Amino acid sequence: MNNLAIHVEKLGKRYKIGERQRYLALRDLLTNVLKGPLRRRALVEYLWALRDVSLSVREGEVTGLIGRNGAGKTTLLKILARITRPTEGFAEVHGRVGSLLEVGTGFHPELTGRENVYLSGAILGMKKPEIVGKFDEIVDFAGVEKFIDTPLKHFSTGMQMRLAFAVAAHLEPEILLVDEVLAVGDFDFQRKCLGKMEEVSQSGRTIIFVSHQMNHVRRLCERALWIDGGKVRRDGPAREIVNEYEASCLNVKADDLEHSPGPIAFTRWMVENSQSNQLDLDRYPDRVVLRFGAYVKKEIRKGILFIALRSGDNTILWSSMYHDLQINPGHVDLVHTFSSLPVNPGIYFWEIRIFDGHEWFEYVQVPEMSVVSKIDSNVFEHLKGSLRLDASFDLQGSAVVELGKS
Repeated sequence: MNNLAIHVEKLGKRYKIGERQRYLALRDLLTNVLKGPLRRRALVEYLWALRDVSLSVREGEVTGLIGRNGAGKTTLLKILARITRPTEGFAEVHGRVGSLLEVGTGFHPELTGRENVYLSGAILGMKKPEIVGKFDEIVDFAGVEKFIDTPLKHFSTGMQMRLAFAVAAHLEPEILLVDEVLAVGDFDFQRKCLGKMEEVSQSGRTIIFVSHQMNHVRRLCERALWIDGGKVRRDGPAREIVNEYEASCLNVKADDLEHSPGPIAFTRWMVENSQSNQLDLDRYPDRVVLRFGAYVKKEIRKGILFIALRSGDNTILWSSMYHDLQINPGHVDLVHTFSSLPVNPGIYFWEIRIFDGHEWFEYVQVPEMSVVSKIDSNVFEHLKGSLRLDASFDLQGSAVVELGKS
C-alpha cells in the first residue's frame, strides 16, 4: 500500500434533511425553553449521500468519477479534500492536495487576484519562492493580467474559474481533485484546461476528475468509477465503464423525463444504418443517417438546433445550425442525413444543442461515434488525419521521366 495516493474504507456521509436553523436572539432562546415541553418534536429525516464506499487510487493514476446528478460524486471529493467529514468509515490521502470543486473554492473575495494566488499556494504548503516562480505562468494561463490586482469580488464568474483552475493546476499538488471545471467557460478555455490536465497527468501526479462530458473522461482517464445512489456501481477501464454508463442512460423512463430539469431532455442516439454508435465505412460508404432522440415538455417556437462533429482531440470538423424550429410537446427525433461521412477510422464525437427561445440545452452524455474500416491507407499512423478524401496523383513537368524510358 506504499504507492497508494488515496485509500477509502467503508465511507459514508449522512445529511439531515430540512432547513438550516435561522439566527436566534436571546429572547428566542428563552421563548423556546418555555415552550419546549409543550411543543411536539418534529421528526428528523436523513439522507445518505454516500454509503459503504471503498476504493483505492494509486500514485500517478488518472481516475474519472461518473454518475448522474446527486449520485454522491462531489460529496466524495469534498471528503477527500477535507472540506467535510465522513459520518462513518475513513479516507486516507497521502500527498499534497489541490482541489477545484466549485468556482473560486478557497479564494477570499476581498483579496486581490494576486493575493489569492499567494494564499492558495500557502494553503498548499508551498514556499514563497515556489509561488513566485509559477506566478506569471498562472496569470498568463488564466488571462487575467489586467485585473490581477483587483479584488476577486469584482471578477466575473468566468474570470474566477479561470484563475482557480490555473492555480490548482500550476502549483503542483501531488493529488488534484477536479469537479466539472470544464462545464463552464468557452471552448478555447476548455481546450486549454484539457491540455493542461493531460500535461499534469503525464508528470506522474494523481488526478480524480468528475465530469458529465464522457468524451473528456475517455480522453483523460485510464480508469473510471461509476457512482450510483451513493455507492460504487462499477470500477474498471474508463472506456468500458463509460460505455456501460451511457447505455444505462438510454433506458430513460417516461416518469423520469417528466421530472427531469429543463423543458428538453435528450434520450438516446444512434447511427441508423447500424442501430448502434458504430459506423462501418466498408458496409455504409454512402448515405449515413444519424438519429438523436429528445423529449420536449414545452412547445418550442423559433428554436435553433446546433450540431457539430468533433475529432478525438475536440477539433470541430463540421458544424451546422438550423433556425426557426417548431416543436410541440412530446417525443421527437432529430434526424441528420449525410450523403457520406469522409472520415478515417477512429473515435469522433457529436455535439448537439437546442435553443428553446430562452436558453441552450446540450446533449450532456456526449455521443461518441466509432468509425471502423478494414481498408487502411499506407500513411504512417501518427501522420494520419481525420478526413478520408478521394484524390488522384500525377507527375507533370519537363523533369518527369516517362514509364518505360531511361
